[in-house]
Amino acid sequence: MFGTCLENVKKTAPLVHNITNYVTVNDVANVLLACGASPIMSDEPKDVADITSICGGLNINIGTLNERTIEGMFIAGRKANELSHPVLLDPVGAGASTLRTDTAVRLMEALTLTVIRGNISEIKALALGSSTTKGVDAAAADAVTEENLAAAAAFAKRFAQKCGCIVAITGAIDLVCDGTKCYVIRGGRPEMGRITGTGCQLSGMMTAFVTANPENQLEAAAAAVCAMGLAGEIAFARMEEGDGNAAYRNRIIDAIYNMDAKMLDKGADYEIR
Repeated sequence: MFGTCLENVKKTAPLVHNITNYVTVNDVANVLLACGASPIMSDEPKDVADITSICGGLNINIGTLNERTIEGMFIAGRKANELSHPVLLDPVGAGASTLRTDTAVRLMEALTLTVIRGNISEIKALALGSSTTKGVDAAAADAVTEENLAAAAAFAKRFAQKCGCIVAITGAIDLVCDGTKCYVIRGGRPEMGRITGTGCQLSGMMTAFVTANPENQLEAAAAAVCAMGLAGEIAFARMEEGDGNAAYRNRIIDAIYNMDAKMLDKGADYEIR
């Protein structure tokens, strides 16, 4: 099932418009190319409507906000909605500052979103109005664990139902939910947290997956999470003496590039709740 989602990305090569942060923009572009999609980056308000019009999906990442890019996000989001294109929101650091939280909430209210993808602290900040994030990292007290998994899955389902979209909460245990169904995904490596931008890369790739699989977007979003986690495992196994987080980042992208449907179906570690 998940392998078919990856195959559809490779077959259709969706063009994804990314309004993403300048810390990870190159990595997002490369991971999209690696999975078989095509990236385009534009955040200029006078440009984004035209760019969104020629793309299949829109990835909005609030990691490095300014007034100009915020304006571009709303213009692109409205155009994507007008064209019925999938829209993903990555609320990077929501809860860490008023600007980030307010911008994410305003985007949620103004746009029809297909997916909201973030760590548990960011999602809680949007759902509960709390300010518990540690920069762009999840607070330790918020982590999804085996002990609180049932409660976390119930929370994710409620929030997805409230928002009317897919909610993907990523961390040591990943949750990908709509209002009634939740994929619980165990995969990846803790060392992925030592790389800047694995979440941003996942958001770009997830946008491509839901764009290429319009009939089963929940499964497509879960497939993207499984693919990234599996890539982290494969990449870590290929680390050599002297390698560090820069090499690991590249090996993850290479693992995505070389992944096929059979590998993903075999390596995906998930259950449904």
